Amino acid sequence: MIKVCAIASGSNGNCYYIGTEKEAILVDAGISRRQIMKRMKELRLDISRVKAVFISHEHSDHIKGLRVLCDLHGIEAYLTRDTLQKAHRNYHPQSAHVFNAGDSVKVGAFVVHSFSKKHDAIDPTSFRVEVEGQQIGVMTDIGVACDETKAHLAQCDIVFLESNYDEQLLDEGPYPYYLKQRVKSDHGHLSNRQAVELVEHVTDSRLKTIFLSHISADNNRVEIAMNAFKHLSDRYNILPTNRYAPSEIVTVGEEQLALFGSER
Repeated sequence: MIKVCAIASGSNGNCYYIGTEKEAILVDAGISRRQIMKRMKELRLDISRVKAVFISHEHSDHIKGLRVLCDLHGIEAYLTRDTLQKAHRNYHPQSAHVFNAGDSVKVGAFVVHSFSKKHDAIDPTSFRVEVEGQQIGVMTDIGVACDETKAHLAQCDIVFLESNYDEQLLDEGPYPYYLKQRVKSDHGHLSNRQAVELVEHVTDSRLKTIFLSHISADNNRVEIAMNAFKHLSDRYNILPTNRYAPSEIVTVGEEQLALFGSER
């Protein structure tokens, strides 16, 4: 059985959990070690099962909890060399494993496939995690969905997919012009509309569950993002993530897919 959830998702911090009954990995550690522990405890997830953390890029909302989490719990850190060098030294764990975008890394039962993405970071990567016959994607902080993103998405059963902003809210919102242009750029974030179009493009796929992720507090609303995907709800299990609390857990086993909100 595989459990999948967002520990945190948003510009204030990101952390995604993928685990079997014996071991687990995290993608990103953008909230404090204390908050990760607290939220995992709420979900009855055991930190001792976490063997590795894979970091997508050096922005603080994806890496700021890495050093303390890894050093205190003996968890292995994986990130690209450029990401490690660019990251603030306060976020550096005592040791780290370096990979190149495009590499596949095996950690226990997990094979983590990395690939480059479009974002305003030094060497940003997305991930497709293969475990026990299931494929889980973590695809956030994407300015535009390239062909590689589409190809990996088509292989996923579950994906954490960025649905960052509503175009009207961004245009009419408080951000200064330069920041609005950054968000909208090919190295910024995906809008609700762009996320929907990406999913609609990947028609011949095994995708079942979509976690709407990295939802902006200023330029989006959960209900707006969910409504954008409403016409796809008969084909996919569409779930929101949260900036301040863990998401629901999706549990996947052979020939079943179930949602366990009561596991909190």
